[in-house]
Amino acid sequence: GLTANARRSLGLSETTTFIKATPEVASAKGYTLAQKMVGRACGLPEGMGVRPNSYCEPKATTVGSQDTTGGMTRDELKELACLGFSADLVMQSFCHTAAYPKPVDIKLQYELPEFISSRGGVSLRPGDGVIHSWLNRMILPDTVGTGGDSHTRFPIGISFPAGSGLVAFAAATGAMPLDMPESVLVRFKGTMQPGITLRDLVNAIPYAAIQEGSLTVGKTGKKNVFNGRILEIEGLPDLKVEQAFEFADASAERSANGCTVLLNKAPVIEFLNSNIVLLQNMIDSGYQDARTLQRRIENMQAWLAKPELLQPDADAEYAHVIEIDLNSIKEPLVACPNDPDDIKPLSAVVGDKIDEVFIGSCMTNIGHYRAAAKVLEGSGNIPTRLWIAPPTRMDEAQLRDEGVYSTFGVAGARTEIPGCSLCMGNQARVADRATVFSTSTRNFDNRMGRDARVYLGSAELAAVCAKLGRMPTHAEYLETVGNKLSNTAEIYKYLNFDQMTEYKGAFDKIKKVIPIAEVS
Repeated sequence: GLTANARRSLGLSETTTFIKATPEVASAKGYTLAQKMVGRACGLPEGMGVRPNSYCEPKATTVGSQDTTGGMTRDELKELACLGFSADLVMQSFCHTAAYPKPVDIKLQYELPEFISSRGGVSLRPGDGVIHSWLNRMILPDTVGTGGDSHTRFPIGISFPAGSGLVAFAAATGAMPLDMPESVLVRFKGTMQPGITLRDLVNAIPYAAIQEGSLTVGKTGKKNVFNGRILEIEGLPDLKVEQAFEFADASAERSANGCTVLLNKAPVIEFLNSNIVLLQNMIDSGYQDARTLQRRIENMQAWLAKPELLQPDADAEYAHVIEIDLNSIKEPLVACPNDPDDIKPLSAVVGDKIDEVFIGSCMTNIGHYRAAAKVLEGSGNIPTRLWIAPPTRMDEAQLRDEGVYSTFGVAGARTEIPGCSLCMGNQARVADRATVFSTSTRNFDNRMGRDARVYLGSAELAAVCAKLGRMPTHAEYLETVGNKLSNTAEIYKYLNFDQMTEYKGAFDKIKKVIPIAEVS
């Protein structure tokens, strides 16, 4: 850390005051994907990993800070006398307070960007959207990072979310202290059934653990096999990176320390090709620090020139293994009021009256809003209060261009600026004692509204609930989804900026640096 670097610069011997990296625990077994990622970040020989319970200090390649803790991170950076970031990319967002800022928030929104960018960081703007949806666009495959929010969970690579102090430390020094956690492997197999969404598969993870007894819902004597461990997911290698983030994001609700999702190269290549153009567009639009954005573009291009992903060893050791058969998931799964662990099938909650519906948060992407609009088409005014808050301004702009917002308007929806909105609970609120269906991350007591009862599930099911004003039967759900969402290729088409005319200027600049065809 800081002391070690300073002593080396002064020619002093190593201090014995602080914890040092511990020797690897002897084992003849192989390494998990997470262990290899952390091993590479620690500078170990390629293919070597860090064993559980070992102390290490991996390189923090990407660091994120958000506005509710950004002021504290700033103060801690001052205490560290940090005049320039050592982490390769540090990003600051303003997603938690953008919609309804108090005077203190406006002051921070005015002052913090200069503080961050003058140290080589990248500062977003209020209204840009959620920290995670942006930070994911800036990460590099198989690298380690951290962020000042429990949902800073990389869909490629791995992140270990932290408080403001550790975020400041990682940003300033470019490394973070870590006691390497154990891993739990979740392996999917089989074929997804009609009407089942990725959010249902996300909820299938705690549901499967409940069925086998490794997770309990009650707080007394609670069991949680994921607690403090890394959740490693296999069996869905062709997910788009945006889809993989749904799984990584939800690992926070499992109380996991981190998450990896094993993907094939194709979706990662597609994602980085898109993100390079977005970052160039940010430079063209005056975002700072431009040098940091340019460096990240070049690092992405370097990976694309030789695209290789780490793989777990076949004989890797896990603290626990859960296998989930996709063929057995035949109806939507929802988290019931008010516990993200309390997963039940739709048939167990049929008929419960729904007062309000929230479609938003970092758990959503552009496809969810298209799907919801398709379900709502032709409905007119609906019997529920519907909230819409897309994760980024890019999603919002594209949805407006496609006429999706017109459908929401006809339905009487309340549209919020891109950001956390109801998910955070510190901005707008639902009515007291309302029953809510939400696509957000968590449903703790009183988070969305006083004495509110909150279900968590897919945007597709959320739209059906909004239309009916109650939890549907499985047959009602299938009929609606089957009729409205048959054109999956168009509905679930993600934001590939390298293919969008609005970003052609940035794309042309990138082509001059490295031909996209050479790396795709």
